[in-house]
Amino acid sequence: MRIDEEEARIDAGTRSEGDSGARPTEEEARQAIRTLLAYIGDEPDREGLRETPARVIRAMKEHYAGYEQEPETYLSKVFEEVAGYDELVLVSDIEIMSHCEHHMVPFVGKAHVAYIPNGRVVGLSKIARVVDVFAKRLQVQEKLTAQIAKAIDEVLKPQGVAVVIQAQHFCMCYRGVKKPESWTTTSKLLGAFMDEASTRMELLTLMGLPRALGSGR
Repeated sequence: MRIDEEEARIDAGTRSEGDSGARPTEEEARQAIRTLLAYIGDEPDREGLRETPARVIRAMKEHYAGYEQEPETYLSKVFEEVAGYDELVLVSDIEIMSHCEHHMVPFVGKAHVAYIPNGRVVGLSKIARVVDVFAKRLQVQEKLTAQIAKAIDEVLKPQGVAVVIQAQHFCMCYRGVKKPESWTTTSKLLGAFMDEASTRMELLTLMGLPRALGSGR
């Protein structure tokens, strides 16, 4: 099965051939949490854990809300009255809270998203929402970076798109190799950012500017 087919199957909430075919019910999901609690050696019926399965399911609905969303929803409304603006637009330090698909533990950090308009722009908050659509799914950082860039490129059709993500992974910081000071940086460049060295340099320069512009520092 190709990766895109697998993602489509997951997004549709169905199981692969040979399974029962239907998405598990919320009650089935709660029972699965109870089973995991018993597996780790605790007692699911004790007072402190009695409501835990329901709480976990509510948290999962929030953590993985991206499966119920599509980036096109946020990118479809654009503005063309931009006085001919066709220079770089950078939205930096977008907070990311996602979960690694290998261990289902968090990775957190910042996304920096840039694009060069081709006659139309999108509301700045919509860029952050697109980041959330993909971050609120089980992910690997490399795939997350590419998905954000691809969505913006396909819907807005700009001259170029650049996405840079810097994150810390709990699966590396607090288990396994246990290196809590490590950061992972990934990037995806499309269009002018890939083809033109001067455009890449402008992006890197803007990303390095002090955040408190005009403060006199």
